[in-house]
Amino acid sequence: MTRIKAASRTFSQHPRLRAEILAHFPNTAFNENGVAFDKSGLIEYLDDADGAVIGLELIDDEVLAACPRLRIVAKYGVGLDGIDTEACTRRGVAIGWTGGVNRRSVSEMALAFMISLSRNLYPTSIQLKGGVWHKSGGAQLSGKTVGIIGLGNIGTDLAGLLAPFGCRLLGNDIEDRTEVCRTLGITHVDKDTLFAESDVVTFHVPLTPETRHLVDRQVLEQMKPTAILINTARGPIVREADLKRALVEGTIAAAALDVFEVEPPVDHDFVSLPNLFCTPHIGGNAEEAVLAMGMSAIGHLKRHFLAT
Repeated sequence: MTRIKAASRTFSQHPRLRAEILAHFPNTAFNENGVAFDKSGLIEYLDDADGAVIGLELIDDEVLAACPRLRIVAKYGVGLDGIDTEACTRRGVAIGWTGGVNRRSVSEMALAFMISLSRNLYPTSIQLKGGVWHKSGGAQLSGKTVGIIGLGNIGTDLAGLLAPFGCRLLGNDIEDRTEVCRTLGITHVDKDTLFAESDVVTFHVPLTPETRHLVDRQVLEQMKPTAILINTARGPIVREADLKRALVEGTIAAAALDVFEVEPPVDHDFVSLPNLFCTPHIGGNAEEAVLAMGMSAIGHLKRHFLAT
């Protein structure tokens, strides 16, 4: 009987996803204790698995070599930066993945960050909870310049959500997005122009060697002192030490992070800054997105093992 192991903690805790996968693969095991697996723990967990449901767990050649029964890793989520795709191909391990399945969940959150920080909703709420009545309503998002780094599924969905706000949209992507830009009214510019002219900069790119620490002190100093930076993509895109300094010194006005270089973050002084709005990597975890990502992973397993 096909043995499936769900390594993802969120998948393992979802009753509907558990019931759905068990209906097709009764010999499925779950990460019942919510373990954040290190490499050795993941190898021990997956060593008898024919298929795996993977969230943020790292699948590299060492893991694959130690788990010779593994035939497919089904991705619960959209980022592939934690999977060595070349090693999977070389070892004949399929990757079950559907891009953009959680795009609306992430794009809605990015928009919420933009509105909250533009209108001072986050800092004034914190102040009021502390007994301070400070009427500072910020500025409207409407009509501002929004720079979108990454014009894939999430970036383009966000551009569509911004349409009623009448924002000037600047975009940057390494792929040719000419048609997307024409359709959505985005002006494609180089990164330097985008950083310098945007009131809000938001990131929707995968983590690659080119995007790691894309945002550093030099980039932050290019931005307007009134600018807002938003990262709902991958934590290491932003060099946090440089962002911390920029927020403390007023190089930029504010930032919102849903992702961090180390998760959970360990720098309490950083996450406590009054001009940093931070959340625990929940951008893609709206209930609808959780279900869609889980059903996608199960669908890939069904097609691999049960297709006739």
